[in-house]
Parts: sequence; structure tokens; C-alpha cells
Amino acid sequence: IKKGKQGDDDNDRDNTVEVKMGRKQKSNSRVSTNWFVVDLGFSNYIDKTDYPAATASGYLVNRPGTPDFGKSDFKLRTGKSVNVNIWFVMQKLAIEKRGHVNLKYGIGLELNNYRYKTPLTYQENGVIPYSGGMQTNSPFIFKDSIAFSKNKLAADYLTVPLMLNFASNPDKLKKGISLSAGVSAGYLYSQRNKQKSDANGKERNKGEYDLERFKFSYIAELGLGPVRLYGSYSPKSMYEHDLDMRPFTLGLRLSNW
Repeated sequence: IKKGKQGDDDNDRDNTVEVKMGRKQKSNSRVSTNWFVVDLGFSNYIDKTDYPAATASGYLVNRPGTPDFGKSDFKLRTGKSVNVNIWFVMQKLAIEKRGHVNLKYGIGLELNNYRYKTPLTYQENGVIPYSGGMQTNSPFIFKDSIAFSKNKLAADYLTVPLMLNFASNPDKLKKGISLSAGVSAGYLYSQRNKQKSDANGKERNKGEYDLERFKFSYIAELGLGPVRLYGSYSPKSMYEHDLDMRPFTLGLRLSNW
């Protein structure tokens, strides 16, 4: 902005005032967001079931002439029991100014597939095989006479994780070491028994199989440079009654941080 003034000697004398306009630089936000994080790993469980009690309750149904149910019947095909997690969004909130200590949280889907070696079949209710046509309104499991080429239980959860994160080099995460630990809470929204055989082809049986509706887990994540590993363990059974299976997962996390 220039302001001019006429003097006695008819010479212009200019007084100049400078006004600078610009955008104020934003301070670095303490919150960073990661969209669509994917986990690829394996699902399994620690089996602490009292099998005689589970059989006596009617949840496990033995076929005549076959051995009673035991831990070997619920052993999994480890390499084919897959865990895939899809986190719609994850955020990291810096608690310490430089970002060495952070709070991590998000929301997403946990997809677990338990692939059985034994031909186990889940039923929500109906006629119990090998029991003289007895009808029941309760879920049960029996060892089928059909040879399945694929037989698995799928359990899917809507989950919210919460972790405390420690990063050795927050400015260069791909060169540092990070460790996260915390808990997660999940809600079971789908359970199904998927089978494939020559006799019946592909079957996808949805139902209520007495799985616990809510899932609480301890969770952890380890970052070694660009590689990130994750794990989870639930101290409570994934079944509401009878079976005591405590699930855990382990795998690789595809994430920016």
C-alpha cells in the first residue's frame, strides 16, 4: 500500500507501508490415519474341553461303533486354518510430543476359518443322527460318515482394537523398531459350517452353533523396519457352553505404521 504526499517543492515524497498476507503454517497433527489395513495369518485355539461332560450334555453326539469324542477330533489343518483381518481405519494418537509413545485404535472385521481334519458337522437343531431319530431344539456336533474334501467352521467378528504403541524412530518408521500391546473387543456377526464332498457337493450352513457372541482378546504387534507381525489371544472360550476352545491368531500385517 503506497501513500503519496505533495510537498512545497512540488516533489513527491512517498511513504510506503507493506502488508504481508499468507497462510499460517499448520502445526504437525498428533493424529495420523491409516486406511484399510490388512492382516494375513493363521487361526487356531488352545483346547481345554472336558469331552465326557460335553458328550453327556448332548452337544457332542457319538456315532455308534466309533471312539468317543476327544481332542484329536478337533485338531486343525494348521496351514489351511486362515485368519484375515480387514481394518477399515486405524489411527495413531501421539501421547508424547515426538511420537515415541502413541495410542493406536481402529475398527474392522476379523475373519477366522478353522479347517478340521475330522468330518465334524454342526447342526443348529433338528433330528440327532445315530440317536434313534431324537429331536432337539439345541445345537449339536456329530462326526459325519461323509468324507469331506473341505470342512471348516467360519467365525467372523466386528472388532475394535486399542493398543499402546512404542516407536524407537517415529520419524523413520521403516528403519526403526515398534511394539504395540493392548486389548480388543469383538462381536460375532456370522458363524457357518462350510463343507465340500463328492456326495453333497458344496454346502454352506449358517446357524447358531453356541458360539460366544462377544470376544475379548489380548493383542500385540511387532514392527521390525518395514515388516509388521501381529498376534491375538482370547483367555475365554469361543463357545458359550460345553467346549472350551481359546482362540489365538498369528500373522503378517500390511500397514504403513
